[in-house]
Amino acid sequence: MANHLDRCGGILLHPTSLPGEYGVGDIGPQAYRFVDWLVTANCRVWQVLPLNPPGYGNSPYASLSAFAANPLLISPELLRDWELVTINDLALAQLPEGRCDFVLAADAKRRLLDTAYRRFSISSNFEILRKEFTRYREQQRSWLDGWCAYRSLKTLYGGRHWRDWQVTPVTATAALESLTSQIEQIAFEQFLFDRQWALLRDYAAERGIRIIGDMPLFVADDSADTWLQRDLFTYGEDGFPTQVAGVPPDYFSETGQLWGNPQYLWENHQRDGFQWWIDRIKRVLQHTDIVRIDHFRGLAASWSVAAGAQNAIKGTWVKAPGKELLEAVNNALGAVPLIAEDLGLITPDVAELRDRFALPGMKVLHFAWGADAFADFLPHMYERNCLVYTCTHDNNTTVGWYKQDATEYEKDHLRRYLGVSGDDIAWDLIRAAWRSVATVAIVPIQDVLVLGGEHRMNLPGTDSDNWNWRLLTGQLDESYAMGLGELTELYGRTPEPASSKIIPEKYPL
Repeated sequence: MANHLDRCGGILLHPTSLPGEYGVGDIGPQAYRFVDWLVTANCRVWQVLPLNPPGYGNSPYASLSAFAANPLLISPELLRDWELVTINDLALAQLPEGRCDFVLAADAKRRLLDTAYRRFSISSNFEILRKEFTRYREQQRSWLDGWCAYRSLKTLYGGRHWRDWQVTPVTATAALESLTSQIEQIAFEQFLFDRQWALLRDYAAERGIRIIGDMPLFVADDSADTWLQRDLFTYGEDGFPTQVAGVPPDYFSETGQLWGNPQYLWENHQRDGFQWWIDRIKRVLQHTDIVRIDHFRGLAASWSVAAGAQNAIKGTWVKAPGKELLEAVNNALGAVPLIAEDLGLITPDVAELRDRFALPGMKVLHFAWGADAFADFLPHMYERNCLVYTCTHDNNTTVGWYKQDATEYEKDHLRRYLGVSGDDIAWDLIRAAWRSVATVAIVPIQDVLVLGGEHRMNLPGTDSDNWNWRLLTGQLDESYAMGLGELTELYGRTPEPASSKIIPEKYPL
């Protein structure tokens, strides 16, 4: 595999779905316990969704920034360990377990982060941390200053879209001079996330676990990226996009999916050698070992719809300079470990671009069984250089799909193909993925736990009740890890022994 992964297995689980006491999952103790669970399961890969701050609908694929991280993922327990907050502060921020409550969690985390920044600012006990923070701001200045300006102004203007602000990036200097403290706190929160994430990533690496990150192809209309560099996107003089992204009618929707993200002005990206993309991928690689490019087909051509359209039925394919972009990225950063999310309508130009750079694509078992199914999603058609999934974050869970969505034809084909009764359908598909020739096999944690459709993560084309699924404390029983570990051994996905370089006191266990 181009990404230097040997035959292995892994789990898809976003950190917000981890259990805990603060409204959403985070990168504290429960994340470390999950890494230990992966080790027991003989898994070598943890795949996450985008780690950026979500915008509308709490979707990590509609982020306020392609560079910044989500402060909601900061661990309160680690803030306590670093003496930035107290046990009493934590007690006041605790919330009932259950699905993510982004509103209450944001309020609770805001109080904690305000306290942490205030103590950091006034106490003389944080000289080492202060030096680290100063160094961090200098190292990350290329994106951090712009994010802090955008985030502080968005708060100043009551959360409104940047189109409704009274300032632009050129005229914002005076307004920003009155927001110095807020700007420093926003930078401090990014520093805290990166410091905590680096510890967690080290912990995973020492145990042989690599992290697959996710980079949405497009950025949100209301984002720091569009505010700072509007000339890179299809905006008119009135500040509204003229062309937006989506996909034509497909498996998920008869009217297509109208995402509303502004399209790229590719000629402006080419003019400076795709520097924005190079910087963006470099930033994702600061957090992850491998980058999945979501909607990879958009690097060959993307479905462009006139702004204001009611759906995505009518649109045109707009060619993109994907070859030149990927060459520029590799020239700047070396052979970047990428995965091509090549699902949906894949035309020969998309496959050619993927194969030119030897990028592994994706196979999804839910899509393999219908009369009009993708024949190359059947396991006997796989090439080795690919990743196979039982399903993704956009699918129903396997139990939910089999009970609610699959046709009788699909069920019959699946049962005959796999030689199963379908009574244990989630693990039937896990076994099929694990024994396939695909170099990497990944399963969402919901399938490991045999959970039904009420536990799905996202329903494409809808904008409510998504992204909030969450584990409960104790739900991730070790017996599931042992069962998966047995399959991993049986089908030759057992990892090499992890490093024995462990520093227990370094981690919040």
